[in-house]
Amino acid sequence: MQDKSLKQLKSKHQLYLIAIAMIVALGGFLFGYDTGVINGAQFYFSKYFELSAAMKGWVVGSALLGCFAGAIIAGPLSKKAGRKHSLIIAASLFTISAWGSGLPAFLPESVSLLVVFRLIGGLGIGLASMNAPTYIAEISPAGTRGKMVTFYQMAIVIGFFIVFLATYFIGSGKGQTYNINEGWRWMFWSEVIPCALFLLLLFFVPKSPRWLMLKGKKEEAEKVLGKVLGEAAVAQEMKEIRESIKEEEGLPLKSIFKKSILPIILIGSVISGLQQFTGINAVLYYGADIFEKALGFGQEDVLAQQILLAGVNVAFTFLAMFTVDGWGRKPLIFAGSAGMLTGFLMLGITLMTNNVGIVSLIGILVFIGSFAMSMGPIVWVMLSEMFPNSIRSIAMSIAVAVQWASNYLVSQTFPMVVESKANTGGIWNGSLPYFLFIAFILVIIWVTWKYIPETKGRSLEKIEKIWEKKYGRIQ
Repeated sequence: MQDKSLKQLKSKHQLYLIAIAMIVALGGFLFGYDTGVINGAQFYFSKYFELSAAMKGWVVGSALLGCFAGAIIAGPLSKKAGRKHSLIIAASLFTISAWGSGLPAFLPESVSLLVVFRLIGGLGIGLASMNAPTYIAEISPAGTRGKMVTFYQMAIVIGFFIVFLATYFIGSGKGQTYNINEGWRWMFWSEVIPCALFLLLLFFVPKSPRWLMLKGKKEEAEKVLGKVLGEAAVAQEMKEIRESIKEEEGLPLKSIFKKSILPIILIGSVISGLQQFTGINAVLYYGADIFEKALGFGQEDVLAQQILLAGVNVAFTFLAMFTVDGWGRKPLIFAGSAGMLTGFLMLGITLMTNNVGIVSLIGILVFIGSFAMSMGPIVWVMLSEMFPNSIRSIAMSIAVAVQWASNYLVSQTFPMVVESKANTGGIWNGSLPYFLFIAFILVIIWVTWKYIPETKGRSLEKIEKIWEKKYGRIQ
């Protein structure tokens, strides 16, 4: 009878933890939703505003500058205001951006106004991308922390999938004229509902126990942990939090230039930036353009094709979740890179030979699936494991900033390369950007083979020893 009561109590704590994680993971859901909504909407607002290739890249990529700024200020803001309040600020920014992005359809045709609201949304994404996984990790017990953080990554791709269902429902069957004049603003406004829900529910989650300890609020931290873990596990978890806080104190900022530290940060930043130079966000942001212009699909089929793309993204992210601890990090990167190469070769060759069609579509889907099982989730796993304890916070901040900057660069330049004379004429026949991405994927294979250690099944301390053997002891 006593064992049954203990199981029921443990189940109650687990349900409470899952409920909190699901609420906070809505930050990831909105991250994915916002990424997807710009894909469907830009296809139509670009025609509404008659945007040039450079202006299209600016409107789409402007949000990423906000993401870059949000990621930079996320650390100091989180430390001062806390994870919970930082997420509330992010949710407020999400809501303002979603509501405001549709307004230029009613006001004088102001692309600048759209850019302003995209920048505001980007700030929210930058804040949420740092604080949501951090909060989930800090509220979760050590034994389930990895799975709970991965749950945030899955929320991103689910959000990306759901938005394509929403944009398909909004725009399908209503004709191009409707979508150009009105449909795209309703695509933006559809994000207001999950944004408002996220904002409301955040007021019901507790503050991070780790942040509470950083602020010296021991009793409040113990109370939160008691609800999540049960009273029996509080003492051990408090001990681990105190040790973690000591590690976070780490080294001063100037220490990143030491010969034992700088190479590790550079390797992490390079692999983080290369995630974007695979071309993933060119496909995700400009998928509608690719389906219409490069692959020759009719305008009414574009939104349906995007649902297929997002479904493959979700399915193969699940595959990564269930294989990363069994197969290892590097094997998944190698397998995924081979798949990405194959997919873009299929697309590139069919474009060069003017044989676009089902093979081209399969090529894009092979690329998406291969990325989703490798560079998508695995880069985040590798970054969270590869940096030594004493430099983890600053190293992660630098690597994430590099990723957002790379994302912006690719998003800004992709439409310019697509519409360039070099791409539209000569031998390339529209395939040039995909062969450029192929070159970067080859770089990923080399960097992973040469510089990235396999971290599967190794403790953080053992991983740190690997770096010490290569570059010396970190002090």
